[in-house]
This record gives sequence, C-alpha cells and structure tokens, in this order.
Amino acid sequence: MNNKLKNEAVDYLFDAILQLKSKEECYNFFEDLCTVNELLSLSQRFDVAAMLRDKKTYLEIAEKTGASTATISRVNRSLHYGNDGYELIFQRIEGKE
Repeated sequence: MNNKLKNEAVDYLFDAILQLKSKEECYNFFEDLCTVNELLSLSQRFDVAAMLRDKKTYLEIAEKTGASTATISRVNRSLHYGNDGYELIFQRIEGKE
C-alpha cells in the first residue's frame, strides 16, 4: 500500500464505499462523488486492465477503449508491479476467491 495515499480522509471514503450494497447504490454514490469524466476514466482503466490480463495488444486496447498508450502503460505497470488490487478483484469477479 502506498503510504502517501493513506490518511483519515481516504479511510473515510473507503469506509463509505464499503457500505454500498448494490450496483444501483454504487451508481448513485459515484455519480454524486465523481464527475462523469472521472467515472468514465476509472471504468476505462479497469477495462484496460481486463484486456491486458487477457493478453490484448496496446493497439487493440486503444482502439476498443480509446485509452492513450500512456494510460495503457500505467495500468500495465500496476498489473505487474502494483499491489495486486486488480488481480484480487478479477479473481473475485471470476468466483476464484
């Protein structure tokens, strides 16, 4: 975990997110919390991560998602050298954890 990120305000935000119980609640909360562009950027990064995990090329990913090569590279770095947050969620989505 990045210690620069950990603080009381971020903890409070994560505690709030952990209270969400449905996709509808997620939509309502995140639409209030984020701008449309922020939310679309987050979802784009997650989509990029899934495609990288599926061994898609940067060109395929850029064409499908509209993500820049810089964004794809950043997500790829997180997948390989990050805290395994993406992998944890992919495993849970797949029912493997």
